[in-house]
Amino acid sequence: MNCECETDYEYHEFVECITSALDARDPYTGKHSERVSDMACFIGELMGLTEAETQEIHIAGHLHDIGKIGIPDRVLLKEGKLDDEEWKLMKKHPEIGADILSKSSHFARLAAIILHHHERWDGNGYPFGAKGAEIPLGARIIAVCDSIDAMASKRAYRNALPLEVCKAEIEKNVGIMYDPEVARIALENWDKLTEVYR
Repeated sequence: MNCECETDYEYHEFVECITSALDARDPYTGKHSERVSDMACFIGELMGLTEAETQEIHIAGHLHDIGKIGIPDRVLLKEGKLDDEEWKLMKKHPEIGADILSKSSHFARLAAIILHHHERWDGNGYPFGAKGAEIPLGARIIAVCDSIDAMASKRAYRNALPLEVCKAEIEKNVGIMYDPEVARIALENWDKLTEVYR
C-alpha cells in the first residue's frame, strides 16, 4: 500500500527530525509509526477527508508515539511484558507527546490527536476516558491502525499474530474500542490495508 497523501516540505522535514530522535532509542517504534501513518492516510482518503485533513492525520501517525522519548529505557526497551508499575509509566506517552507538540500553537491539532490516540470508543481508554465523538477523528483512525500494527508485528515477548486473528480482533471490538465507521472501512479494505505484512 502506497499512501498518496503528500506532506509539505516544512512539515515533512520536522517529522523526520523529531522521529529520528526516538528512532535512535527504539528502532522498532520508527517503523511502527511509518506503517501506522501510511494506514491512517489510506483510511483518511477512503473516508473522503480533505487533503489537509488527511495530511494532518498522516503526520500525526508518524508522531503518535513521540512521547515514548520520555519513557525510561528500562520500560521502553524491556524484553518482555511490562509489570503494573511499568505499564503505568508507559501509559504516560500520549500526554508527553502532546506536551512536546503543544510548545508550538501550529501543532495544537496534532497534539490533540496524539493525546487521544489510546482513548476507546466506549470511554475505557486513556488518558482521560474520552468516548465516541469526543475523541478527535484522527485519533480514532490512528487507534485502529495502531492496533493492527501492534498485533501484526513481532514483539520481544511474542511473534506476530496471523492477519486473520488481527482482523477478528478488530471485528470483535467495533463500537467498543473502535469507531464503528473507521473500523468498517478498515475491514472492508483489509487486504489492501494490510498488504505490507504479507
